[in-house]
Amino acid sequence: MAEISSFPRIDPELVARLSRFGAAVLSDAMGRRGCVGHSLQARWPGAALAGPAFTVWTREGDNLAVHEALEVTAPGDVLVVDGQGATTRALIGEMIGIKAKARGLAGFVIDGAARDVAELEELGMPVFSRGQTPAGPFKTGPFELLDAVAIGGVVVHPGDAVVADRDGVVVVPRDRAAGVLARAEEIAAGEVAKRAANAVPIR
Repeated sequence: MAEISSFPRIDPELVARLSRFGAAVLSDAMGRRGCVGHSLQARWPGAALAGPAFTVWTREGDNLAVHEALEVTAPGDVLVVDGQGATTRALIGEMIGIKAKARGLAGFVIDGAARDVAELEELGMPVFSRGQTPAGPFKTGPFELLDAVAIGGVVVHPGDAVVADRDGVVVVPRDRAAGVLARAEEIAAGEVAKRAANAVPIR
C-alpha cells in the first residue's frame, strides 16, 4: 500500500470538539456561511461524519481519482470529491465502500452520485452526495488530488474540517476552526436559555 499523503490536517481533537455541535450551529458560528448546497444530502438515514478533508477533483462520471485517493488517505479523513455535480454515473459504490472502511475513512462528501446505497448503509459508511444512480463510472481520468475544490458552492481546501449530519454538510476552514469552535460553544450555551424560555406556557 502507498504511503499516507502528508499535508496539514486539522487537529483530530479539534475535529472531535466541532463534531459535538450540529452542522446548523457550526454554520451559525461562521456567520451562517460554510453550508454546502442543500442538494448534497445523506444517502442513508442517520449518516453523519466529521474529519479533515482529503480533496479530489475529477471529470464527471469518472472515479479513477477515488481509487487513487484511497491508496493514500489517512484514517479519519473525509474524501471530498468535486465530481462536477454530475449525477448520471455513480462515483462510489459498495466495492469502494469496503475499501474505504478498511482504510478507516470517516466518509464521503461527493458533488456527484453514489450507488449501492443499501450496502453502504450496511457497512456504516457515511455518504453525502448530490444524487444516486445505478449507472457505473468510467476509470480513465483526468483527476487532481489535494487541490482546492468546490462542492455545492463552497470552496474546500485539504485539511479543512468537514462536518455532516441530517441537516447537511458544513465546511470549517482549518485556519478558522478554533474561533468557530469558541463561537459555537457560545451559541450552544445561549440556546440552553432560549429553550427554557420558549418552553414556558403562554398564560
